[in-house]
Parts: sequence; structure tokens; C-alpha cells
Amino acid sequence: MTPATELGFLLHKHPGRVQEFSQSYGTAHVFYPEAGAERCTAALMLEVDPITLSRTRARNSPDFSLGQYVNDRPYAASSLLTSAMNAVFRTAMRGRCASREELAASAIPLELSLPALPCRGGPDFARRLFEPLGWAVEAVPVPLDERFPEWGDSRYVTLTLRGTVRLADALNQLYVLLPVLDDAKHYWVAPDEVDKLIRSGDGWLAAHPERGRITRRYLGNRRTLVQSALARLAEVDDAPEDALATPFTEPAEQEHEKKVPLNELRAEAVLAALRQEDARSVIDLGCGPGALLARLAEEPSFTRIAGTDVAFGAVRTAHRRLGIDRLPRARAERITLFQGALTYADDRFAGYDAAVLMEVIEHVDPSRLGSVAEVVFGRARPKTVIVTTPNSEHNVRYEGLTGLRHPDHRFEWTRAQFRAWAEEIERSFGYAVRHVPVGEDDPEVGPPTQMGVFTR
Repeated sequence: MTPATELGFLLHKHPGRVQEFSQSYGTAHVFYPEAGAERCTAALMLEVDPITLSRTRARNSPDFSLGQYVNDRPYAASSLLTSAMNAVFRTAMRGRCASREELAASAIPLELSLPALPCRGGPDFARRLFEPLGWAVEAVPVPLDERFPEWGDSRYVTLTLRGTVRLADALNQLYVLLPVLDDAKHYWVAPDEVDKLIRSGDGWLAAHPERGRITRRYLGNRRTLVQSALARLAEVDDAPEDALATPFTEPAEQEHEKKVPLNELRAEAVLAALRQEDARSVIDLGCGPGALLARLAEEPSFTRIAGTDVAFGAVRTAHRRLGIDRLPRARAERITLFQGALTYADDRFAGYDAAVLMEVIEHVDPSRLGSVAEVVFGRARPKTVIVTTPNSEHNVRYEGLTGLRHPDHRFEWTRAQFRAWAEEIERSFGYAVRHVPVGEDDPEVGPPTQMGVFTR
């Protein structure tokens, strides 16, 4: 990124000024220790008032009498710092920068440093959290006392992350993972924390190998909230197959057959439909982090596979997940990944036996669904199109869920609404549709996912 001072535009904080932001527990300061063409450093320093903080006692606060006043909160990174990040860098975390839109959407070389970070789990846990996200991680334990090495290390680490990452993604990853490493929050964990977790973890949390532990710690091990979050991750983001497995299961209960996660049922239903239609070439429109693509790549009968998504970060994650650079040449040549938007005609969408839109249409503004239909059914015109989408009637079966299943959903249809849309596709583009329930078909509210298989 040249000049490096473009960082100031992305953060919406001018490198030439020191700025202060009042918080309920102290003051956040933003300043730039260096700002040059080759290197630019932005610093967020948080001054914590322990007296003010003591008025909101957290779940993991020290239980001795002076613990409310004598603690590490003013000196170490914690959920206090993430709250300040959200207040000071909110626009940057949303990935918005009107004057530098292309830069805001691009991965840039970054180095993040936290000199004193509580890390319950040690340096290895820090590496397990950040390395799957593409970071080079340096986690150095802080000794209890350098004068007495025999005392060993403290629970703090100096954490440095280096990588080429979109700034918004980096900030959101810190927002979720810093309190996870600390395993404590300075405020009561309310139900709306599930929405915050899903929003900040969009595009990376569902596929993370430590997603269960991240979710539990972030939500303070509150059973109902954790189960709701894991259900939504599996439903929306195509998490790996154990995403719905409860982390609270007792060993005796683990002997019983586990409930198959909805995302697994959905993938199996899509694969079954593709086999039934004898599809050999398949394009996943809105592939996300590549969960379905990985399943397709496992079956030699699918001789040509493509994945596309409007989010470049998702395409990059899918590339990493599939390990294309490590595959044998013949297998790698079967797979094509590219960035693309379904609302615009694109010749690269055409030429496949089948197209899959798995949990995609609900992310599109209703006013633009006509454009998507024209692009997929009118221009690309594969022999088979498979569409899955949530059944909003089933939402009452998700404990703790209020509103839509994901903050990025523009709508969620009832079964009647989905059938009406499918009938319009039939009339307009010459396809026939059959409807397939995915998941337990509740006699009152129907299945959690509805699937339409369109053929011409």
C-alpha cells in the first residue's frame, strides 16, 4: 500500500492529529507514532479508570476485596480494548471508506502488536486461533519476573500478527478473539452478543477449527446463547459438520447418536440432487468459504467445478480451504475460483450442467432478485439449478432467536412465498421445479431449509 499513510483514510483517523474518545470506563487515545510513505503505525491507547470499572463487576472478576480496584484491566488488552475499538474504529470495522473503496475491499500488508495480552491457554492457543486465519503469529510469554526466571512465565503474552489481510477483517478478528484469549468480559453477556459474534465472525468463524471454543468463551459459556450461535453458524455459513454439536454434552451422553447438523443435511441434499440429475460440471454461485466445493472436489464424478462469491475474502478462504496450491495438478485443474456478483451478467457463469445457490438468495435485496433470476436462469441457463433458502416458519423452533437467522439476511421466506417465486421462475424461463424439504419436516412449521430443484 503506497503511500502507507492511506491507513489514515481506512481508519478514518488523520495521522497528523492526536484524538481522544471518552468511554464509560476511561479514555481512548488514537495517535500515529510514525506516518511515512513506506510505513505507517496507528496506535490505540486505552486509559482505564479502575474506580469507574469497579461499578460493573464482570463474571470473572477477582473475588478478593481489593480485586475490583487492583487488577490488570488498566495494563493489559481485554474486552475493554475491543469495546474501544468498536467505538473508535466502527466504520473501519464495517469495511466502509467512501474515498478509498477499492483499498478498503483489498487485502493489505499489516502488522498488529499487543504488548500485554492475557492468554488463558498460552502461546499455543494464540497460534491456534490466528494461524488458521492466515496470520504469521509470534506469541512470546511474559515472565513473572525477569530477575527470577525460575518462577516461570505469567499468563500474559506479547502478541504480534503479520499478514496480508483486509483491514476490516483484521479488526473484526481482534474484536472476537481478544476476549476469547482473556476468557473474560467486563460486562454482562446479553442475548444480543450472539448477533455481534455472528456479524463480526462473518466469513471466517464458521470454518475455524476452534469455532466451538471461540463461541463458548465469547459468550461466557452461557448454554442457550452458545447453542443459538452454533446453530446460526451452521445454518448460514456452512460450518464444518460438528458445528451444531453442543459443547456441554456429558461423556455418557456422547455414546448416543449425535444429531446431524443442518448444514450437513443441506449439503447432502444438494449432492443427492446433483447425482440424480447426472451433473458432471457444477458451479457454486455464492460459494462462501468453500464448504460445498470441498465436498464436490471429493467426488471424481464431478469433472469440472467452479466457485464464485461477491466477497473476495470468501474466495480467498475457499482457495485456502481446498488447498489448491497443494493438490496434484490433475485434481487442481478441475477447480476454478473467481470473484463475481450474481446481479450482473457474467459469461463465466455459463457452460455448466448445474448451478447451486445454497443459502444465497436471502442475502440479496428483494428489488434485485429479478436481476439474479435473469443472470442465472436467463443468461447462464444451466440444465439444473438448485436453490436452498431458510424456511422462516421454522424459526420458532430456534430457542433464543429473534428476527432473522443472520444479520445480513434481507428476507426469509415462508414455504408459500418460496413456491410463488419458484412458479414465477417456471413461467418466465421455462424451467420445471420440484420442492425438497431439508432437515426434519415439522408437521406444523415445515423443515428448517427449503430446496427447489429447477430443470429444463
